[in-house]
Amino acid sequence: MLNVNIICVGKLKESYLRDAIEEYSKRMKPLCKLSVIELPEERVGENPSAAEIQKTVAAESDRILQKLGKSDYVVAMCIEGRNISSEELSQKLEEIQQLAGTVDFIIGGSWGLSDALKARADFKLSMGRMTFPHQLFRVMLLEQIYRAFQISRGTKYHK
Repeated sequence: MLNVNIICVGKLKESYLRDAIEEYSKRMKPLCKLSVIELPEERVGENPSAAEIQKTVAAESDRILQKLGKSDYVVAMCIEGRNISSEELSQKLEEIQQLAGTVDFIIGGSWGLSDALKARADFKLSMGRMTFPHQLFRVMLLEQIYRAFQISRGTKYHK
């Protein structure tokens, strides 16, 4: 069984999003070993300078890097990543299961991921060129991972 980690910056504030995460977590129990790991976000002022933003991204990315196992397959969620279909994600997870026992999906803070963290990634994934709130994005990612497992199992969830 594949270990799936969602490593993200910040805590969910809205109860309806926490409920959605909990629902997908329950649905995935028979499919994988899922962990959602929330890391603290850096605090910056109202109008941070470029240097403050860079420092924030570096600090958050360093915390993420510390959570990655040496043999984990790392998927960085970033705008410059590949945009793939749900079927392709299903195939990707099947490939990862053959290569590694653990896949880490990385969701950075509001300023993104450091170049060092992106370089550590085995795959860069995008869910399109639109911008989404990070909390909502977690739910969207979990739904797509759940959908990918259902596609692999041949269920009617994915029509």
